[in-house]
Amino acid sequence: MTERLYTVLLYSDDPQVRDRMRLAVGTRPAADLAVEFVDASSYDECVRLVDDYEIDLMLLDGEASPAGGLGIARQIKDDRADAPPTCLVIARAADRWLAAYAQVDATLVHPLDPVTTGQTIADLLRVRASGASSAA
Repeated sequence: MTERLYTVLLYSDDPQVRDRMRLAVGTRPAADLAVEFVDASSYDECVRLVDDYEIDLMLLDGEASPAGGLGIARQIKDDRADAPPTCLVIARAADRWLAAYAQVDATLVHPLDPVTTGQTIADLLRVRASGASSAA
């Protein structure tokens, strides 16, 4: 039996932020899960990757500019019935209400803690694999 490799889309206009996301998640967020990453640095790239590839999870930078992760999350959730689970990285915990409006499935706060990040990503991927819908 071969192990499934999950694809995680990392979105930020800042390559250093994408690198920090990648490091916080790691290639094995849990012992039973392996991930690969695809990067997007613009709104257009993000939408194209979601449209053209099987993305299992989106990890979006809420502080990106000019298109923030909040707007991208909401747009993709509105446009696609099969939108992948979405985790939004925000600067302030107080902004979680905005994430709820954008219909994200989970939030993380900068700076990313690798343990919390790995657990959050693993939980979202397991829900995706089970076919159940996740709750924010």
